[in-house]
Amino acid sequence: MKHIFLVGACYLDTILSVPHYPEEDSKLRAQTLSTRRGGNCPNTTEVLSQLLTPDAELHLISCLPDASSAAAAKIKASFSSPSSTSSGEQRAGEVGVQRGARVDLSMCIHRAGIEEAASSFVIRSVKTGSRTIVNYSGLEEMSADEFRAVADGVRESGGAEESWWHFEGRIPATTLKCIQHLRLALPNTTVSVEVERPGREGLTELASAADVVFYSRSWAEDRGHNDATACLKKETPPTASLALCTWGSRGAAAYVPLERETVVCPVLEPGGRDINVVDTIGAGDTFIAGMLYGLTCHQADWDTRAKLRFAVDLATLKVQRDGFDGLGRDALGRL
Repeated sequence: MKHIFLVGACYLDTILSVPHYPEEDSKLRAQTLSTRRGGNCPNTTEVLSQLLTPDAELHLISCLPDASSAAAAKIKASFSSPSSTSSGEQRAGEVGVQRGARVDLSMCIHRAGIEEAASSFVIRSVKTGSRTIVNYSGLEEMSADEFRAVADGVRESGGAEESWWHFEGRIPATTLKCIQHLRLALPNTTVSVEVERPGREGLTELASAADVVFYSRSWAEDRGHNDATACLKKETPPTASLALCTWGSRGAAAYVPLERETVVCPVLEPGGRDINVVDTIGAGDTFIAGMLYGLTCHQADWDTRAKLRFAVDLATLKVQRDGFDGLGRDALGRL
């Protein structure tokens, strides 16, 4: 059984779609309002759950409010129901293939007495397609000791020696300690990290501790790079086996240090149609899900270009819909 562990913050998102971004000290009527569970790793988990088969298991490790709280129940319920790509649906061209991996939340860390989940308030401008995000969390961040207990528990269970662990680059100093312990507890595991937030100290050291690194456009531009390829050639640590950088409407690039191979995949739509951007929230998380799917399920039969092409196409499908429903089904149906 494949085991993929994703470590990062889990949010409840409130999303307001407005005709244009409001000026300070002004009033503006929203066109739509929606609430859903969010966060980088939870979004990636949701998309992966649609892509993987039932013989794989996803484990989300997040700090959540009190186990008895309504917010914790809402988060758990959001993972308990199959999405539009359920385990009973079949992929085009593969008779009998079932989709729908289970999401295990048993390793999440609950903060006793805290009733509210971490929250994101998203203002999405219809005019520009941009989104502005304000986060709030009253939850104490996961400590290195708490992670060590989780990793040691996985090791003692003996069921995930050759697993994949993906980390949001949230608190680099703590995350680095987590990865260092993981290398000792489960030496055969593969580690990937996100390097996303501009100006966040410790992200370059964190990248050097990982096997696979995901760089964001905002981080690359803050470092003075004008495109994804320039970022990868300059920033990829020699210890990494693969590095990737997304660049919005210009697609993404991958770099394989051992082979000195650079691959670039632009955004493409069949027939050259224009992309109708509906919702960019979670596009980067979706790209990561696509790459993790290729790296864990098609490591032998897909080369780097095929994996990157799938991830870019998956993210392109995502921005053309609100949320994530049916994303896996539609992406796999294109293969």
